[in-house]
Amino acid sequence: MLLGEVRLVADKLDVGHSGRPVLRQVDLSLRAGAITVLVGPNGCGKSTLLRTVAGLLPPIGGDVRIDEVPLRQLARRALSQRLAFLPQTSQAPAGVTVRELVRHGRYAHRGALARHTGEDTESIAWALEVTDAAPLAERRLDELSGGERQRAWLAMVLAQRAGVLLLDEPTTYLDLRHQFEVLDVVRRLAREHGIACGLVLHDLMQAAAYADEVVVVADGGVAAGGAPDDVLTPDVIDRAFGLRVSIVRDPGSGYLACFPQRPHAAS
Repeated sequence: MLLGEVRLVADKLDVGHSGRPVLRQVDLSLRAGAITVLVGPNGCGKSTLLRTVAGLLPPIGGDVRIDEVPLRQLARRALSQRLAFLPQTSQAPAGVTVRELVRHGRYAHRGALARHTGEDTESIAWALEVTDAAPLAERRLDELSGGERQRAWLAMVLAQRAGVLLLDEPTTYLDLRHQFEVLDVVRRLAREHGIACGLVLHDLMQAAAYADEVVVVADGGVAAGGAPDDVLTPDVIDRAFGLRVSIVRDPGSGYLACFPQRPHAAS
């Protein structure tokens, strides 16, 4: 697999619920080794879009392909071997250890009752290692901090060994340090392991710092898409969020930051 190869494509996609579109005519591509971040105001349809391209919601119109194969042609297990999805919140049985949780990710290949293989052992060890969760392997999930738990869940979906990883607000409920720890793991997965990563994030500056491509979702469709510098502009943010901002670049890190513009006081 070549770096930059397109792994997932949504073409003229209409998404919504009960046949009622929330977003129309969405084009989206996820590339190997790259991070694509969906941003937009609350309720705009970001999570609905992500769940649709993950195969969890049927599209109202248009098409989704993964590795050039239409999603509708893939059985659930075959899809799980190509695409891994982590929702905003997840629940595990009480008392489960991190290693036991991560082992669930292998069900996409073996089924819940199949005999454990050497390939499973290797994939579990790899997933724990790349998420920095190996030291946590024998600890119970309910004993961990929020950031540690999120790394454990991330290791579980990585154990699927899928080429596409979709994460719906993976930094929700985490403090600032743990947010960046999780995003650092995602960046390493993309850069070092060639995984095509699609994320929903609320924080525009985190999107600017970690994304190769930002897709702004607003007003029933894609308002803008492209490199962070080209997309996260005052005009685009104003159109999407209804907020006038100033954009500043940190001279040390090169990261962008935006600040709401204060109205001038009446004289």
